[in-house]
Amino acid sequence: MSSDLSVLPETAPLDLRLSEDELDATREHLVEFVQGVVDDASAEGAVIGLSGGIDSTTTAAVAVEALGAEGVHGLVMPSEVNTDENMSDAERVAELLDIEYDVIDINPIADAVFDAYPEATDDRMATGNVRVRVRGVLNYFVANHENRIVLGTGNRSEALTGYFTKYGDQAVDCNPIGNLYKQQVRQLAASFGLPEEIVMKTPSAEMWLGQTDEEEMGLDYDTLDAILALHVDGPLSKAATVRELGVDPAQVERVVDLYERSAHKRRMPPAPEPLYR
Repeated sequence: MSSDLSVLPETAPLDLRLSEDELDATREHLVEFVQGVVDDASAEGAVIGLSGGIDSTTTAAVAVEALGAEGVHGLVMPSEVNTDENMSDAERVAELLDIEYDVIDINPIADAVFDAYPEATDDRMATGNVRVRVRGVLNYFVANHENRIVLGTGNRSEALTGYFTKYGDQAVDCNPIGNLYKQQVRQLAASFGLPEEIVMKTPSAEMWLGQTDEEEMGLDYDTLDAILALHVDGPLSKAATVRELGVDPAQVERVVDLYERSAHKRRMPPAPEPLYR
């Protein structure tokens, strides 16, 4: 499948796709990165949580190219808020890539947490984060047992907006696609020949029923990528970004707010400066 299948909507404000040479170099760079992390840890491979979405699917494809199918162990970890379609896609990806995988129902584990503190069970963000953190614990449980590293599946767009669970889906050893905007992840996925319906699937963290990333963030990924690239990562002012992209100023403000409010997620936990040296 050609990277050209990673199409952009006609309304996309900015095309961030890589050239063919850049895409080839990026793919090789990510493969070497995963190999290096595994070697540095003296590990025997990698564990990855498979959701059926584009990020985990693309990361798994990178890992297989880096480590071979035998070097990758997938975990499919459904809960009551995950759709059957996504879980089926997760298993289909594992079978397509020919990697070992296990299906672990996380409901009993999450329910034990909810039963321990029922006062919070009406808080869908809190309960959603519990499910994400349970998956992180299971990833490391398997990885420790098998002397493997845990691969994260976060991309640059999510990292800059804090669209991840602290000590959950970013409790990992590395993020192979962590420097790629969502547009570029789609392009990389297509270059691996991954199914187009997964490449173009509506992104969802599935923290609760019916949740989608773009609805929760308040804008689509193509617009988010463009604002991040030109204003947060780039040199343009807010006003210049609005003019360049033809977007609503409120959308730029929204992205800036997400970036600023999530700064703590991109840092080590703070500690006071020492009084004595």
